[in-house]
Amino acid sequence: MLTFQRITTADKALYNFMEQLMVASFPAEEYRPLDQLRLYTDTRPEFHNNVLLDEEGTPVGLFTYWDFGSFCYGEHFAIDPTRRNGGFGKQALEQLCQSIHPRPIVLEVEMPENEMACRRINFYKRQGFALWDKPYLQPPYRPGDESLPMRLMAYGALDAGRDFDNVRARIHREVYGVS
Repeated sequence: MLTFQRITTADKALYNFMEQLMVASFPAEEYRPLDQLRLYTDTRPEFHNNVLLDEEGTPVGLFTYWDFGSFCYGEHFAIDPTRRNGGFGKQALEQLCQSIHPRPIVLEVEMPENEMACRRINFYKRQGFALWDKPYLQPPYRPGDESLPMRLMAYGALDAGRDFDNVRARIHREVYGVS
């Protein structure tokens, strides 16, 4: 059984693990500058920065999300490369979906244009997420960077036709600071 442990920068060893895994798992344009991530971790109550711990208390992954009340937005999810393919990702999503239930969860995923992106999308589909086939641009985290074409996936009582515009607007406003 995995444990989601919400951390702050005061949790030095766990925070260091999370930050190193973030940098190793995502291209720089897919996460906010680290000083801003530290600030959000310590000051934004709706932002949950979690380290995933295995049964022995060893960190095996990270999951950051925003709790907007009516839905949660999963911003970053990664398992330590040395621990991948051990079922931790599936366990983490199952536990998260159960603990947040009945609130829906929304994720951004890469466009299904290469094998790895398709594998990730299919992994989320196997966990009950639906791919929304609507154009979506992830605003840049840093000035000067470009928006990234992505897709949204949702778990729970959200409908792409009915909810897409409101979900996109909320994520853009709260997460990226874009109106």
